[in-house]
Amino acid sequence: MAPASKAEKKAAVDAAAWMFNVVTSVGIIIVNKALMANYGFSFATTLTGLHFATTTLMAVVLKWLGYIQASHLPLADLLKFILFANFSIVGMNVSLMWNSVGFYQIAKLTMIPVSCLLEVFFDKIRYSRNTKLSIAVVLLGVAVCTVTDVSVNAKGFIAAFIAVWSTALQHFLCVQYVHYLQRKYSLTSFNLLGHTAPAQAATLLLLGPFLDYWLTNKRIDQFSYNLPSLLFIILSCSIAVGTNLSQFICIGRFTAVSFQVLGHMKTILVLILGFMFFGKEGLNIQVVVGMIIAVAGMIWYSNASAKPGGKERRSHSIKHGSDSTQLDDKV
Repeated sequence: MAPASKAEKKAAVDAAAWMFNVVTSVGIIIVNKALMANYGFSFATTLTGLHFATTTLMAVVLKWLGYIQASHLPLADLLKFILFANFSIVGMNVSLMWNSVGFYQIAKLTMIPVSCLLEVFFDKIRYSRNTKLSIAVVLLGVAVCTVTDVSVNAKGFIAAFIAVWSTALQHFLCVQYVHYLQRKYSLTSFNLLGHTAPAQAATLLLLGPFLDYWLTNKRIDQFSYNLPSLLFIILSCSIAVGTNLSQFICIGRFTAVSFQVLGHMKTILVLILGFMFFGKEGLNIQVVVGMIIAVAGMIWYSNASAKPGGKERRSHSIKHGSDSTQLDDKV
């Protein structure tokens, strides 16, 4: 009975982590878009800094309660992490500010082909015919949405382009880098978050107001704050604590394939809720068809790349004719 009980307990904890990540990740997108679209809070970089400042407060409380033990992370490793992480998060928030929720989420799907391109060039990964076709389907769906979505503008398109490439590069370098740091310095998810959150908060709050002014020509100190907008800022920061924490928890708990399935669920929920609350004016049959094509391609990609031979290193196939379906850890 003991092994079964232990397995059941693990399954329950995994399910809780899964739902925690879904709720917080979807919630932060919807709340941030409401804050930006309904209340005109266009200070995406500063808002991200506030998110990490709130997360830092949570880390201090957890350390006081004994959940975070003293640990060490060299400054050089810390700076490498926050450089890519900050650029990615800020890029995504600016993309959300300048685009509809639908286009923002569809643009994120292009991270699949961008990530594949990075893997082909830097990791010598080879993809099967089905995997390549699935990537083409994703791009087709994104193209249909981009051409027909009247809310897309040049400024938003450029922001989405930068956000996608920076985020794909961040995932390529940092997801495995997180594993590397946790193993090398014996860091738990809480420990790592305790190191990175204060550094990200400091850099973003220092640079945020200047970058936001450059992007929007608006000063954060001149924003007309009122009770509803302040409540949304507080809600956004509160959800961000869960989002930041859940990312670290899920990276260490789920396989690459499971993480992709988790992403599918979040994509569909964001698209549905985005159109319910913000996208009615831009919704037409072409956009719906494009989204269905893109999501179908995304699901096909995760299935095709997980099969033997769907995604493998060229060196492995030469030596073993092998069927590696997941990336090895990259240091």
